[in-house]
Amino acid sequence: MELVYFILLGIVQGLTEFLPVSSSGHLVLLDKLFNVETGNFIFVSILLHVATLFSVVILYRKQLFNLIRHPFQKYNYCIIVSTFFTGVVFLAFKSFFEQSFQGALLPVCFMTTAIFLVILYFKTQNKKLAYLSLTYPKASAIGLMQGVAVLPGISRSGSTIFAGVMLGLDSESATEYSFMLSIPIILLSLIYEIYQCTQQSVVLYSGSVVNMIIAFLLAFIFGILAIKLMKKFAKTKRYYIFSIYLAILAILVCFI
Repeated sequence: MELVYFILLGIVQGLTEFLPVSSSGHLVLLDKLFNVETGNFIFVSILLHVATLFSVVILYRKQLFNLIRHPFQKYNYCIIVSTFFTGVVFLAFKSFFEQSFQGALLPVCFMTTAIFLVILYFKTQNKKLAYLSLTYPKASAIGLMQGVAVLPGISRSGSTIFAGVMLGLDSESATEYSFMLSIPIILLSLIYEIYQCTQQSVVLYSGSVVNMIIAFLLAFIFGILAIKLMKKFAKTKRYYIFSIYLAILAILVCFI
């Protein structure tokens, strides 16, 4: 049962991290369904997020290399600004966010993401939109939205793309920025959770190492597939498909 649980965790994390359906929400849902003891579930979740982070690094290696070669460009500063405001939101509501991983808010959060995506769909159908460039105020707003997406069920990719498009970015630029923004926040989350567990003498992980490796590799592979799929959706802008799925899921979760 534990092996099946970790296989599902890896596949689900990989597919849902970059599709706008909330990977953390799906992981919490799986944890509630299987109830497998693995130690600190938040740490397990973040570790799987690291696997999908590698997916971004592999597929966007040219863009990342350019950002590293030219560290003092505006795009890098915008990522720093967004990450800062995400951290502010998390620290301000830390206790509330940690309690949310119990899953009580999943139906509300899934439905909220569905509403975001419906609005996003209609917004991107406007052919007369004049697309704007990324600015520091916009980066701040996107960072704040990413902070709210710490809640399981609120999609990080969906909410940041939603914020970007609502602020005037085109769908593809907002999607790429969302992917890039995942790198620092996942790394910082991992460091923070390890620190917290060390300070509180909490066991980080008590499950099978082999199972964790399998889940990690699956999350990485399916993460690559999800990024490629999401890039296609950014072009076609058919976000309503995900909103329908999330609305149905929100209703079903009420009965679990």
